[in-house]
Amino acid sequence: MGYNNIDMAQLPEPERIDTGAVLDMYDRGEIDLICVLGPTASGKTRYAVAMAKEIDRMRGRRCAEILSADSRQVYRGMDIGTGKDLSEYDGVPYHLIDIVPAGSRYNIYDYQQSFEAAFSEVKSRGGVPILCGGSGLYIEAATCGYRLPHLEPDMELRRRLEEEDAAVLRERLLALRPDTSEGVMQSKRRIIRALEVAYYENEHPVERTSSLPKKVYYIGTLVSREERIARIDKRLDARLEEGMVEEVRSLLASGIRAEDLVYYGLEYRYVTQYVLGLIPFGQMRTQLANAIHQFAKRQMTWFRGMERDGITIHWTTV
Repeated sequence: MGYNNIDMAQLPEPERIDTGAVLDMYDRGEIDLICVLGPTASGKTRYAVAMAKEIDRMRGRRCAEILSADSRQVYRGMDIGTGKDLSEYDGVPYHLIDIVPAGSRYNIYDYQQSFEAAFSEVKSRGGVPILCGGSGLYIEAATCGYRLPHLEPDMELRRRLEEEDAAVLRERLLALRPDTSEGVMQSKRRIIRALEVAYYENEHPVERTSSLPKKVYYIGTLVSREERIARIDKRLDARLEEGMVEEVRSLLASGIRAEDLVYYGLEYRYVTQYVLGLIPFGQMRTQLANAIHQFAKRQMTWFRGMERDGITIHWTTV
């Protein structure tokens, strides 16, 4: 998406988010989902929980519920390494955490179906859903407005469509899929992907869905680069002290293969190497910290790319 050397100085000035105004938009049907996103250690979960509690106070009852958009917190038993920090939810109901066993492979298509079910459930109870996470792919799967088939990318089709004007592509997509969400229509990249899916479905009919959100209000949690680095380092040391190495040893002892743990990346990749005696503790700590810093930078690159594609993110500080 570009933005290879992005830093926080390029971000817009933070906004003050008026929760009451956002809730009014939701009640009027102008939005159907609140999404709190941000890089690791930016305080997004804390913000989403605080917002949920404020919505509950305004409604006079518990109604706001959080749906996780974290690609690794879906796994049971992988708690410290994925940073679940379940106590942080402080009574606010949450979904899409601890839903599949560690060692299994759970993909974006699985997530979209799980999200759709949880989203529909919350809405059916009259609840206010808040999507919260840092996985750009999972966020897009939840907010694209159409079901993803198990479809390999058609790079030649994408290349041809990229050469055409966005307005032409928009009209073509609306002719095929009149119910396409506003978020998709704002982004040429999303329009191309939606057309790719629509063309495929015309030849391979699949079950359609109207249950995914169509009008999303995005909130991004801002933190300076220096503060983010400090938070990541502090949190990593805390998790190592809390028993992250022991968690990996326990997962391996339960029969999960080392290569499967390495597949989950970041903490599990480096800590597994340490547990297996492939690298010393100091090297593991340094390499892991650097990898998390790079991961946070890539997350910001993704979110800024969403803005470049026409998605409005209301950035705020936590």
